[in-house]
Amino acid sequence: MNRGSVRLPAPEMILIDLDGTLVDTVPDLADAVNAMLRALGMPPHPEARVREWIGNGAERLVRRALVGRYEGEPPEELFQRGYPIFLQAYQENVCRRSRPFPGVEAGLKALEAAGYPLACVTNKPARFTEPLLEQLGLDRYFRLVVSGDTLPRKKPDPAPLLHAACFFGVAPQHALMVGDSINDVQAARAAGFRVVCVPYGYNHGQDIREARPDAVVDSLAQLPNLLAPRDAADADWVAERGG
Repeated sequence: MNRGSVRLPAPEMILIDLDGTLVDTVPDLADAVNAMLRALGMPPHPEARVREWIGNGAERLVRRALVGRYEGEPPEELFQRGYPIFLQAYQENVCRRSRPFPGVEAGLKALEAAGYPLACVTNKPARFTEPLLEQLGLDRYFRLVVSGDTLPRKKPDPAPLLHAACFFGVAPQHALMVGDSINDVQAARAAGFRVVCVPYGYNHGQDIREARPDAVVDSLAQLPNLLAPRDAADADWVAERGG
């Protein structure tokens, strides 16, 4: 943890990102990307390169894979041919090699035992999110799952976070977002949430600390110890900012 002895206020709900935060999904995503490229007669990409392109949803990943870089747009006709191939390949193998990151299950169990309402908020389409969580046995921890196609807008737009806050009846200032990328930080800031990040995820090769989340924890298992009782934590929060 990076805030010394200062702890964050205990939230009234916790939202957690999926890809790069809960689960390392890169192996299966890379396999689907390369299955698409082979079907199109194009050379495959190394898994490490695909890792840098994840975080803005499946469509954006496919566009990056088709041009072979983070920025840029493929010909629309090529995308329209490739995207359905990717979707089919990924749906057939959504959880073949994907695994929870170390500390995830221990962290979820501790948060559940402490009574925090939990939701998963991801940019991954529901057709992949739900079976992935179910096959890994993580779905039992979440009272709500907001996927990338649940609403018209996805992260970094604040809409998915505010939707979850409304579902739980929690004011944004009493909510916490946990993620791995600048998308999570931007969405949390726009929604009025506090935000904690993990450093091991998919942030396009950038150190997540540069996005200035409220804290960084090495694993989800550390999160419960970061959260203080509300009164004490609020006093620390105000004092740290000179209030």
